[in-house]
Amino acid sequence: MAVVVFFEKPGCINNTRQKAWLAESGHEVLARDLLAESWTPERLRIFFSSLPKAQWLNPTAPAITSGRVDPAALSESELLEAMCEDPLLIRRPLMEAEGRRSVGFDPATVSAWLGLTEEDKGNVTDCPRPGGGACGDR
Repeated sequence: MAVVVFFEKPGCINNTRQKAWLAESGHEVLARDLLAESWTPERLRIFFSSLPKAQWLNPTAPAITSGRVDPAALSESELLEAMCEDPLLIRRPLMEAEGRRSVGFDPATVSAWLGLTEEDKGNVTDCPRPGGGACGDR
């Protein structure tokens, strides 16, 4: 099984469920605080591969929901800089394992990549909190 470096937002309900699913599937999960990490645009960019910019983002980040940040108006480099300054903008989790990096937790993709138990865990991507995802966002 794999060693998975899992960059999470501590206290996020779904990140907790995702880590548990990985562990139940036999993987060693090394949790890291996404918000405390020292990100650079170059380091962050490698997690997104060829995904469009919209898939890099946490749509419930306060900077987005308040209108303070308009991702569509930013270039790729400006968006990466903004994400380094405000990690709540980063879609989570970021994961590293077996020489690969990814963003988000799509069960089918993670299962094909690392293997997951076949037990359906329900929706582990959309925030279950009323209002769609504060999860204590600061």
